[in-house]
Amino acid sequence: MTRTSNIAAAAVAACIALAGANAANAADIAVSSNAPTTFVLSALIPMFETASGNKVTVTYDGVPAMTEKVRSGGVDLVINAPAVIDGLVKGGKIAGPRIDLFTSGVGLAVKAGAPKPDISSAEALKKTLLAAKSVAHSQAQSGMYFLTVLDRLGIAEQMKPKLKVVASPVGAAAAKGDAEIAVQQLTELMPVPGAELVGPLPAELQTTIVYSAGVPLSAKQPDAAKALLKFFGSPAAAAVIKARGLQPVLVD
Repeated sequence: MTRTSNIAAAAVAACIALAGANAANAADIAVSSNAPTTFVLSALIPMFETASGNKVTVTYDGVPAMTEKVRSGGVDLVINAPAVIDGLVKGGKIAGPRIDLFTSGVGLAVKAGAPKPDISSAEALKKTLLAAKSVAHSQAQSGMYFLTVLDRLGIAEQMKPKLKVVASPVGAAAAKGDAEIAVQQLTELMPVPGAELVGPLPAELQTTIVYSAGVPLSAKQPDAAKALLKFFGSPAAAAVIKARGLQPVLVD
């Protein structure tokens, strides 16, 4: 049995114990999340469904659409930034406290097959960025953080002519040759065809992006949603989360 098969089998076993559900009383769980979680949820959700008999439908919504679903009772579990979940708790839409699920860091990618530049230290990263012809980033959280990194390195002005603001996934710009380097969250760079991950930012320049969750008071399937949360905290799920470029926070 391969390592992937072992992980899947362990996840199924953990899910059976944690979910306590079967096909006879299966629930339809509606989840609203944000786009950067796509890579990890696409692996975790099928494992949970197979073992529990529950069906999980995930939509990747902006905050206004997600908030409306919470208000109308159209969602059982919300995954988003900590500030968003805290706001829903404060507004009486979610029973607090929020639950932190996993964290992500920011990294660099290049076109598959291209030489991987040295980003092992702040000084190495500085030299790599100054030598690059073009660097792509988004206008989302990771992209805005990258601009602060350029400030800290003292090269913000020098880099301005090289920067390209692109839509997610930013790694596609490197894959297509539109940019020499792509900067985004690790979990968003990893699945891009034709792009190859160089690695995370050096530790002294890294940030921690947190993904949190909550079960709305208006949820139609609160118990099933809590079972899904518990599965996210299982050791088997943790292995998958790490393999998808994230770090688990919720661990039983």
